[in-house]
Amino acid sequence: MREEPAEGVVTAMSQASEAEAVAQDLARQLIHPHLGFVLFFCSAEYDLEALGHSLEQYFGGVRLVGCTSAGEITDQGYGRNCVSAVGFDHRHFSIASALVDEMDRFGLIDAQQLVERLVQDCRANSLAPIKDHSFALTLLDGLSSREEVVLAALAAAFGSIPHFGGSAADDNHLQNTHVYYEGQFHAGAAVVVLVNTALDFEVFSTHHILPGTEKLVVTRADNASRRVFELNAEPAAQAYADMIGVPVERLDHRVFAAHPLAVRLGDSYYVRSIQRVHADLSLSFYCAVENGIVLSAMRPGPLVPNLEALFQRLGERLGPPLITLGCDCFLRRLEIEGDPETVALTSAVLRRHRVIGFNSYGEQFNGMHINQTFTGVAIGRRGRNGIR
Repeated sequence: MREEPAEGVVTAMSQASEAEAVAQDLARQLIHPHLGFVLFFCSAEYDLEALGHSLEQYFGGVRLVGCTSAGEITDQGYGRNCVSAVGFDHRHFSIASALVDEMDRFGLIDAQQLVERLVQDCRANSLAPIKDHSFALTLLDGLSSREEVVLAALAAAFGSIPHFGGSAADDNHLQNTHVYYEGQFHAGAAVVVLVNTALDFEVFSTHHILPGTEKLVVTRADNASRRVFELNAEPAAQAYADMIGVPVERLDHRVFAAHPLAVRLGDSYYVRSIQRVHADLSLSFYCAVENGIVLSAMRPGPLVPNLEALFQRLGERLGPPLITLGCDCFLRRLEIEGDPETVALTSAVLRRHRVIGFNSYGEQFNGMHINQTFTGVAIGRRGRNGIR
C-alpha cells in the first residue's frame, strides 16, 4: 500500500503481459488509505476473464470501471498493449457508477431511474452540490450500434449535467469490445459514471478536421445497422473512392482517417467515420447515418496545434490540470502513426497536460455520438473547497 497522495488523484500504468501481474502493478501504484474509485483502460489483447478476476482480487472493495481500447493514453503519452489507470481520492471525489447490461432495451425511464440512483449515491458523501459540481462519463460497447439510443435517453435524464465518454474498442480488430464492471468484462453493455467534486472542471470536445467542397448524398441506407448501400445513387464504396481518387481495393482505416466525411449542423461539422467496406461495396459507419443526409468531404488539419490551442484555453480558466480524462478517436492515432515526429509531439502534449485515457471507436459529448475527436474532461486543482 502506497502512502496517501498529496493530490486528489494517482495515475498508474502496467505493461505486464499476464493478468495477475497487471493487477499487482496497478494495486502497488494506486492503493492508499483514501482510494475510493479506479478508472482504467486496457488493451483487448489481454485474457479479459483472467484480468477481471485478478483486478477484483487485488483491489478488494474498491470500485473499478473500465473498457478495452484501440490504444491507451498513459502518464507517458500514447501506449500500446498495456493498462492505463487513475485512482480517485474519496475525500475530493464522490463517484457513483452503474451498468447498463442490455443496451438494446434501454429507454428513457431506465435512464431516469439510473441517474436518480447515481445522484443519490453521490449526495451521500456531501462533498458538493450536484448542480454545477458534477459531470458524467459513459463507456459504451463500440460495436453495439446502440450508442445513439442510449445517449439520447441519458442526455434527457442528465439534464444540465455535462457528459462525455468513449466507445470501447479492440485494437482495431472490430470483433470484441468490452466494458468492465464489478469484476467482469461485459459485451453489448455500457457503464455510466457520475463524478461529483468541489474542484473546477470543464467537459470539452475538439477536432482538427477541415471542410472541403465535395458532397455525397446518402441515397440508400439501413439506419439500424449503420450501413450505407448507395451514395449519390451509386454503390457507396465506389462513389466514395471515386471522390477521393483512391481505388476501392485500397480503402482501409488509414484512408478513412485521411479522408473523413461529416454532417453539417448549423456552422459545425460532425464527422461520420467509415468503419469498413463490404463485398457488395456498401460501407458501415461508426455513427448513425440516414437516407437523405448530405455528407461533406473533409480533410485533416494540423492535429498538434489544435490540441495546444485546446489546452491553452482550458489552462486560462482552470490553471494547470490535476488530471485530464480523454477519449481520443483511434482514427486520429492511425492518421499520425506514419509520422513518428507527430506521434512524439502529440504524446508530449498529452503527457504535459496529464491526460489519462484511451483510443476509442467513437466519442460522446453532451448526448451526441461523434467521431474523430478528442473529447474529455479537464479537472483543475482549485475549487471552493478543493485542493490548492
